[in-house]
Amino acid sequence: MGIQRHTIEDLAKKYLPDDSHFLVEVKMEDKNGKSKIMVLIDADQGVTIDTCARVSRAIGEELEADESIVDAFVLEVSSPGLDYPLATPRQYQKNVGRELRVWLSSGEEQKGKLIAVEDSGIKLLIKVKEKGKKAREEELSIPYSEIKKSIVQVSFK
Repeated sequence: MGIQRHTIEDLAKKYLPDDSHFLVEVKMEDKNGKSKIMVLIDADQGVTIDTCARVSRAIGEELEADESIVDAFVLEVSSPGLDYPLATPRQYQKNVGRELRVWLSSGEEQKGKLIAVEDSGIKLLIKVKEKGKKAREEELSIPYSEIKKSIVQVSFK
């Protein structure tokens, strides 16, 4: 692939509309001689389709103007879906107050309300059930280094 990941990351950051928007991930794969470039962006207040389209056009135009890139490519710019794992402290911050399902490196799984995001990890408010007693709530600190994957739980209440 003639296009480098860091080039796409730099372009995506360059064309984000403001500081409330941020880059989540750049994925690249080759299929049948065509490069597929997937750029995931997000924003503190959510990202719009218009923003994705503007960023996509700007990146596409710059890549097409680069004569060193002769490979055919498909470029997609979108926001991560609800089922997309949280990857950055900024994404966690955006989801404070929501329910998370967190898979730990130990194989354990935790579910709880995200109540704080810190430099070293996150804090969940979890329900602890003891036999014969009413469930109580407890704060649980989880370092980023122990998080394998976190997904926001969608509630239709």
